[in-house]
This record gives sequence, C-alpha cells and structure tokens, in this order.
Amino acid sequence: MLKPQPKQSLKILSFVGLFVFCFLSCSKDDTTGSTDTGVDPDPDPSGEQTVFSEDFILGKDNKLINYVLSEADYNKFIAGNGDFAMVSKKVYEHLNDNFDFIFILSVETEQPNDLYYGVTQKVKNDVEGIGSSIYNNTAAYGSQGTLKSIIHMPRAEYIKNGPFLHEIMHYWGNYDFIPTTVGGHWGYSSVGGQLGGFDELIDLGGNNYQGKRDGENGFGTFANGGNTLPYGNLELYLMGLIKESELESIQVAENPQAVASGGKFAADKITTFTAADLITKNGARVPSEENSQKSFKGITVVISTSKLSDERIASINMDLDNFTKKGTPDWGNFFFNFWQATGEKATIEIDISQANIK
Repeated sequence: MLKPQPKQSLKILSFVGLFVFCFLSCSKDDTTGSTDTGVDPDPDPSGEQTVFSEDFILGKDNKLINYVLSEADYNKFIAGNGDFAMVSKKVYEHLNDNFDFIFILSVETEQPNDLYYGVTQKVKNDVEGIGSSIYNNTAAYGSQGTLKSIIHMPRAEYIKNGPFLHEIMHYWGNYDFIPTTVGGHWGYSSVGGQLGGFDELIDLGGNNYQGKRDGENGFGTFANGGNTLPYGNLELYLMGLIKESELESIQVAENPQAVASGGKFAADKITTFTAADLITKNGARVPSEENSQKSFKGITVVISTSKLSDERIASINMDLDNFTKKGTPDWGNFFFNFWQATGEKATIEIDISQANIK
C-alpha cells in the first residue's frame, strides 16, 4: 500500500501526497443466492425510499442504495479490509447484473487515519492492448460477467473532490502499458493525467529535471489533484475514447529519484516512446475507439451503521447528479465531472430504474 507523499504545489492542492491508492485482487466463492424479502421492490414513483430488505434500501429519487451494516462489518472498510464481495453479492440479490461499476461509499465525516482516499478492485479485463492480460473473476463477486470493478471511497464528498475520476481510470491503467517505478500509476512520465505524471519537462542539466503540471512547478507521481483535471491523452486512448492516430508520444524517466519538492528529480535518462512504440509493445487496442464502450452504468451503495437521513441522501444524490451530468456541473468549473473529464466523449449513468430490479 502506498503511503502519502509530500505536497508538490498549490496548483494540485493537497490531493498529491494525500491520496493513497492500491489495487486489490481476491477470489471468493459465491455462496449467496437470491432471497425473497416479501417486499415489493418497485421504485416508488413519488420518489420516497423503497425497502428491499430491512438493511438494504433504495434511497429517495432512486440514485443510491443504503446498505446498513453492523459496526463490525462497517469498521472493516474503515480499517482497509472491507468485504467487497459481501456488498456486490447483496446487490445481485435484488438487482440485475447490468452494472459496469459498483461504487461503495462510507459516510465518514473526516478522512480516517492511514486509510486510502480511494481504492479500486478490478474484477475482470476484456480489453486487449492496454497492458493487462484478459481475465474474468466476476463470479467471485456474484456477477455473471458484466461487472468491471468495485470502488470504495471512505467519504461521500470524494464524489465531487476526487479521487472518483482517478479510481474509475484504474479499470484501464496502469498495467505496465508504460514502465513506471510507481506501481499502477504513471509515475515520472509525461502522461500528466489522473494517475499522475507531468505535462512539461525541463532539462536542468546534469541528469536533473523539472516536472511541471499546467504551467506550474510540481506534479504527482500517482495523482494530480483529484477531480481538478481531466483525463490525459494516454488515458483517453486506454479508455477507448480516441483513435490510435491521436495517441501522443510519452516521455518516461529511467531510475528517477526525487531530489527536491516542486517536481525536481534526477534520472539516468529520459526515454521517449512514440505512439508506434507503445502499440508495438502492447498491441493494438481491441476494441478500437470505433467500437469501444462509451456509455457506462454504475450503482452507488452507501454503507452505514444506521439508516441515512433524507437530508444526507439528498446531498449525495446532488453530487452524483453533477458527477454523471452530460453538461457542466452545478458545482462550477473547478472540478470536472465524468463527461467533462473524458472530453465529452463518454457518459456514466447511476439512476436505478425498474429495468435494474429483479
């Protein structure tokens, strides 16, 4: 698990050096079957809550599920060892298998000490040419094949601030698409996106370099300011949102070492990988941009130890609406939503309709 790093610059806020991200991979037997709760699960047209079971409630306006856990099970998530499969299997007891992502949100009022700000548990890969092998572990989570990954964030506020965009990106990168010394992230490279990297590099001489982001000194090796920046060119390619011909060259530092704050580092040399080099190394992306998925479906499960208030549900619903909006979010221009971050090339839906319910 990565530990927090020092802040790089004011431009990238406190996210760089604060976010702790990791990948999880586990396999558990699927022993949970569907249950008949005796409750009509149809979403209430009045917008009121719908109760699937006493501990599993469709929130007002049908945008999130409130899953009420025991303190012991809830605290496992806050300790960094929550049972993702327990949550996903509960989802599939009541809902159909048509979600790409399951978003788990805890309701902490402050960031828990020594816990990640966001974590992604990828459960399958069906995309060739992104550096990852093809595999399918969806059955371990109760899915029959649709689920891509499960994301947990300890605070609902991170929908707006981030690392929401960052964690979604982890479905596609970085799985050795480019070399990195920062596992799963872009590290000391010119990707300059959600998973880190600079977008400008100055040679200071003597194998010393200055990395910059958005015109200012400093960059993150594993994050770049939460939802304050869009996906980078390479990230858009891996997501299948731009053509191979639009992929730009990438600079990668060999044996980099930070030497000072503000993005200064030393390296043996800087290697440039052209688009052709990257395609040769990893193979062509299949499906290509022409046939790639561009509309995604997610379900939000808010875990708590008691039922959420209407006010809390309304607040989370508002942020979910803004994050998934095909347009400028009401929170202004400082934070990007998914549609904006993809260059208006992809959308994500979170509403839970009758078609989603068993």
